[in-house]
Amino acid sequence: MSEFSHKSIMLEQCIDGLNIKPDGIYVDGTCGGAGHSREIAKHLTDGILYGLDQDPDAVAVATERLSGLPAKVIQTNFRDAKYALKKEGVEKIDGVLLDLGVSSYQLDTAERGFSYNAEAYLDMRMSKEGPSAADLVNTLSLQEITDILREYGEEKFAYGIAKKIVAYRETQPITTTTQLSEIVNSAYPAAERRKSKNPSRKTFQALRIAVNDELGALKDALEDMFEMLNPGGRMCIITFHSLEDRMVKQYFKD
Repeated sequence: MSEFSHKSIMLEQCIDGLNIKPDGIYVDGTCGGAGHSREIAKHLTDGILYGLDQDPDAVAVATERLSGLPAKVIQTNFRDAKYALKKEGVEKIDGVLLDLGVSSYQLDTAERGFSYNAEAYLDMRMSKEGPSAADLVNTLSLQEITDILREYGEEKFAYGIAKKIVAYRETQPITTTTQLSEIVNSAYPAAERRKSKNPSRKTFQALRIAVNDELGALKDALEDMFEMLNPGGRMCIITFHSLEDRMVKQYFKD
């Protein structure tokens, strides 16, 4: 797993934002390759960091990279942080970090099926469990696929793409990233294909969010983790698209 790398985005801003107390209890809900986690743990003397990740590959790497530091890695979705931490005897925390979305490792590892740039099984499961993106495109109704693409991908050609998906699967199942990418391209008007960097981007984002219930998980995590924060505790969240961004900002405002 030595190839598991993920550039730690906004590392300094996150460390500043968390305002780390050396004896505090901190949570990195998206531990990944442990970039943020290592920096948080290095600031602790009598405190501890809990690194959470649902991806078994990430858990193996993070455990290795946090060895010798005041940290413990737990395999779980951050939506279940409250339950996982309670099992560790932890009910209150001093800070939490969430770096949302897909990691560069997951994107770059073709066989995980997140990328439209390489042929692989259409998977997209961060936890490697449950229904895959292939399951969704082959079983959901025309309306359900349209709704996913429109809501999670903000894709203006959602209905046209969904129609092409449903028509294609009547002749053969859609099982690869390349198949899906070609279907999306065929549904885009020629003028839009020329303008768009890659027509598949929004469809792949939408399916990934649906497969992993990313917005549902974020909603659960926001509610539970705010509740767990000690007075003066800090929450730092890195968002990458408008759906997450709106949800987080609205929750912070409330």
